[in-house]
Amino acid sequence: MFRLSAVLPVVALLSSVAGPGKAQEVTVVAAPLTEWKAVYGTVEARDRIPARARLGGTLVDLSVTEGDLVTAGQVLARIVDDKLDFQLAVLAAQRAALAAQLANSEADLARGEELLKTGVTTTQRVEALGTQVDVLKGQIAALDAQSDVIREQSQEGAVLAPVAGRVLDVPVAKGAVIMPGETVAVIGGGGTFLRIAVPERHATALNAGDVIRISDAAGEREGTLARVYPLIEGGRVTADVEIADLPDTYVGARVLVRLPVGERVALLVPSAYITTRAGLDFIRIRTAGGTALRSIVPGATHVIDGAEMVEVVTGLVAGDVVVPTGGTEHE
Repeated sequence: MFRLSAVLPVVALLSSVAGPGKAQEVTVVAAPLTEWKAVYGTVEARDRIPARARLGGTLVDLSVTEGDLVTAGQVLARIVDDKLDFQLAVLAAQRAALAAQLANSEADLARGEELLKTGVTTTQRVEALGTQVDVLKGQIAALDAQSDVIREQSQEGAVLAPVAGRVLDVPVAKGAVIMPGETVAVIGGGGTFLRIAVPERHATALNAGDVIRISDAAGEREGTLARVYPLIEGGRVTADVEIADLPDTYVGARVLVRLPVGERVALLVPSAYITTRAGLDFIRIRTAGGTALRSIVPGATHVIDGAEMVEVVTGLVAGDVVVPTGGTEHE
């Protein structure tokens, strides 16, 4: 597999035939160039997790909107189920009734124990009174436990952010009726990456670890092809690109990506060696009788190892010796 680093450093092939302080002559060689395929990548959140309602009821408070930054565990919304208050009221009334019965049973038990000391009542009767007291205490404890469960359910009306990140979508509005498990907001967190879709004819040219060129608001940058998915859909291969400091301001934004999909051989010369006269491009070459200007057709410009090199489409052959002209001239 080819990579940008595989391009030969053409500048290193300079032939120094001039004296000290003078410009160097360049021997033209055929160098491999990487072919780049321009596609658009989409900014994706690494984690896209919905914040779901744990309780059914009415959405009485919604404190976030699309684009907000949230922290893990932050309260995003609050849901209220009025039936829970009624259930608590019912349990409180039942507990009050049982508490009254318990007070009466405890008084009967105390009298029974006093009568047992004088032999007026039986041990069996006293034990029955004690059992009744224990049953009432157990029923009160069960009602308290049910009340705790309902109170906990009411606390689950708070919708919490599952991860730290940016709110991508809020599909509900304040006052809506929410069912348990329904999505209240979608949070994107864990950083961002680029997802690209490449025509399947280039699938064999993609390998994890390839260097990818990216153009965005920050300028030209490089990323790494992190994953190539094996499933082809609609004639396209999906792949993920890792890039440092990719902003998450707009998840779903399209970014221009250039992928290495081929390799070809080209003749390259330094751009400073090309002279423009009357709209034509010339380059000075060394011949048996000295030097002469030769008309060329330049192609694309490439930056290789920090040097600006111009591809020559026609006018030169490998082995020609290019002589510097002292800069580009315009007449």
